[in-house]
Amino acid sequence: MLFNRRVKPSLGARIKAFFLPRTGWKRSARYIGHRVARLPGTPASIATGFACGAASAMTPLMGIHIVFAALISWMLGGNMIASAIGTAIGNPWTFPVIWVGTYELGSMILGSQAQGEAVNFALLFGHMVRALVHLDGAAFMADVMPVLLPMLVGSLPLAILAWIITYWPVKRAVAGYQHARVLRRHRKARIREEKLAAAEGGVPLSRQQP
Repeated sequence: MLFNRRVKPSLGARIKAFFLPRTGWKRSARYIGHRVARLPGTPASIATGFACGAASAMTPLMGIHIVFAALISWMLGGNMIASAIGTAIGNPWTFPVIWVGTYELGSMILGSQAQGEAVNFALLFGHMVRALVHLDGAAFMADVMPVLLPMLVGSLPLAILAWIITYWPVKRAVAGYQHARVLRRHRKARIREEKLAAAEGGVPLSRQQP
């Protein structure tokens, strides 16, 4: 491709960039906010989509967060591009907190005796992948479900909370951005009109008396 890097970054560099973006997390968050605000659609549809993405990130459904978010967003009439962006709430920094929170909450809801025990999530997802690849239902039930079930149960209230927390701020932010963009367009149109009228020696329509 025309604009590809001449020297591709190494695997280690790409892993480092994934966990520590060169632009910094604060700047990355601003970039995400800018991308969301510029999406086409109503503030409500964009906010709905983003909130569905954030809610999906609370679930332990690793690998299908975007698909799950898009499905929920479509059902609620949200913007599916915004739903994909919203899944960025789940990232290498937040996933450990989310996983522990969903497991502990789910264990408490289910009354599981495993509540408070340390869980090796890397090992858990490794077992999950192997069981799915080999279609080994027995291994899935024995090695995965004892932890996955509490995580699924605990993710439901956290997903609802994430949806509520993100919907209203995103809706207000998008509405404000769209309103400011309309004002900028009107201002630019008025300036062009005044310049054209000045060049022709006339009076701009915006200054004419009704």
